[in-house]
Amino acid sequence: MLKRIFIYILVCTLLIISQVYAQKSGKVISAAERLELDGKFREASKLLQIQLSEHGSTISTESREALEFEIERLRRVRLDYSLTESELYLSLKQNITRLAHKEFKRWISERRFDDRIIDDTLRFVNTSVSNLFFRYPELNKRRVPPVDKSTFHRRLLETCLAIEKAAEKNGAPYVLPKKFQMTMTLTVDSSAITSGDTLRAWLPIPRLFPYQKDFVLDSAKPKPTYIANQNSPIRSIYFQQIAAETAPLFFMIKYTYKTFGVHFDLNPDSVKPYNKSNPIFAKYTAEGPNIVFTKKIRRLSDRICGKTTNPLLKAKKIYNWISMSIKYSFAREYSTIGNISDYCLSKRYGDCGQEALLFITLCRYNGIPARWQSGWFTFPVNQNIHDWTEIFIEPYGWIPVDPYMGILATQYMNDLTKAEQKNIRDFYFGGLDQYRMAANSDNNQVLTPSKKYFRSDNVDFQRGEVESNRENIYFNLFKYNLKVEEIDNR
Repeated sequence: MLKRIFIYILVCTLLIISQVYAQKSGKVISAAERLELDGKFREASKLLQIQLSEHGSTISTESREALEFEIERLRRVRLDYSLTESELYLSLKQNITRLAHKEFKRWISERRFDDRIIDDTLRFVNTSVSNLFFRYPELNKRRVPPVDKSTFHRRLLETCLAIEKAAEKNGAPYVLPKKFQMTMTLTVDSSAITSGDTLRAWLPIPRLFPYQKDFVLDSAKPKPTYIANQNSPIRSIYFQQIAAETAPLFFMIKYTYKTFGVHFDLNPDSVKPYNKSNPIFAKYTAEGPNIVFTKKIRRLSDRICGKTTNPLLKAKKIYNWISMSIKYSFAREYSTIGNISDYCLSKRYGDCGQEALLFITLCRYNGIPARWQSGWFTFPVNQNIHDWTEIFIEPYGWIPVDPYMGILATQYMNDLTKAEQKNIRDFYFGGLDQYRMAANSDNNQVLTPSKKYFRSDNVDFQRGEVESNRENIYFNLFKYNLKVEEIDNR
């Protein structure tokens, strides 16, 4: 009996100590965040490292991982903000005609660039040059060399019109299938490899959707260890490979699949009330990572939606507001941002994924089930990683919505007529082109098998993930490439 009492007292004591140190770790993280805001990155990292070294063995796994991630996040922010003022000026001089230093200094004072003080030095985000043209399109007249996307815009318009016409003719939303063969490679830099390391890699592959099917793995190097289920919310192929020597390590997959163009003929008068006991409703109207119903979201929602009650009309109002009010910008890494939807709303700019999360958040707050989709946009003249969304509307089910395309059409396709721009914007509310590879049906999902170390991107999954025996291998230490070939669909 005495032995049991002693063990009970010991366990309780250890729990109390663990809770005390967990609270202290939380305060340390808050203090480090304040130092970060003041630009004192070295001091913030040192504070976190001291807490780990002195109390790492007595705090919970969750608290220890939180401290470790904050140290890693600060490192990632440094990588994103690598440009000094002089480096940015020299780069801009190469891309903008007649740029005087006085004008450049004025742009800095006007906060036209994402900047941070990092250890007493003003730093700018790596994509500052490209983002300047997105946020201030009038500067494109001075761009060197000029960027002409009129061919892409015209072909995109033709694609949208063809899908819309075929869907109306067939009386069905999924039309004009295309078959693609994709070859994706991921190459790990030799500096990240030690001989004898076991490298673990995850590469994205197409998930099963009504508009995407018939996935066939044609070849892979090395032989895959695991292929996720076709209904996985984050579908991947998983590899293990032992490094024989310190040389670049290579992973490759080649596969075929089929996608359909999508166009729903949406009628607000046909919309039915939600069955709120449906698990879909509860899951996809809830808050979650990067989807938070802040005061700003609530106020904006009231302003956009007003007294509208029809969920389809509400969603369209939200979509149109984002199309007109949020500018496009390349993003810093998602893992470094605490609440992406709030970040996008506060900045009034973002990339496709940030815009998608803002749309999802506003929809969910209004009781409209909404979820993430992501993978690749494979259009012949504009291939890139890409994110978009789906909303659930009775009686139509899940319908696609691509907020980025709404923004692109409304604000950046000035070579088209206003009517053509509106046509594209309207198409991507309930429509989707065939040039997609969708690997994900939700954000912030867990890979299978799970990673041992922190993900390079804990929100999205498009570029792949890789780790060694010792650590995660971050984006700066591997290269990825996707080769797309449309093949005969007969």
